[in-house]
Amino acid sequence: MTSRRYPALVVFLLVTFAAAAIGSTATFPNVSTWYPTLNKPSWTPPGWLFGPVWSCLYLAMAVAAWRVWRKSMIGNAAVTAWLYGLQLVLNALWSVLFFGLKQPGFALVDIVALWLLLLGLLVRFWRADRIAGALWTPYFLWVTFASGLNTAIWWLNR
Repeated sequence: MTSRRYPALVVFLLVTFAAAAIGSTATFPNVSTWYPTLNKPSWTPPGWLFGPVWSCLYLAMAVAAWRVWRKSMIGNAAVTAWLYGLQLVLNALWSVLFFGLKQPGFALVDIVALWLLLLGLLVRFWRADRIAGALWTPYFLWVTFASGLNTAIWWLNR
């Protein structure tokens, strides 16, 4: 791997953590006020777990997308970048809908769309680069779990 490829990695990391910052901005004001008032299932993870998990996931997903983008430079790099950007939008939008607007039902619609896109990206990433697929898998699994949690919270609070 040549050093020319590292600036693109930095861009993937910056864009990814910018989406994380948008989500965090929507989340923080209500995570300690509104969220504790919701009925939640017994299997809800403790609040302190979300920050470290998401930080690791954002790092892994940026590296995974960069690896696939780099391997698809000949023809599909733009498609990879566009799909990755779209999932970042849906990812950040979920926080805005769920925490910012306090709308678990709308957030559920968003997370279902996100999950479907992530599934497609998981297949794409595994085909392009096994390391990228392995890096993407925890994100997909976490969003699968989060989808169930979102569904349960919506159901318990409707």
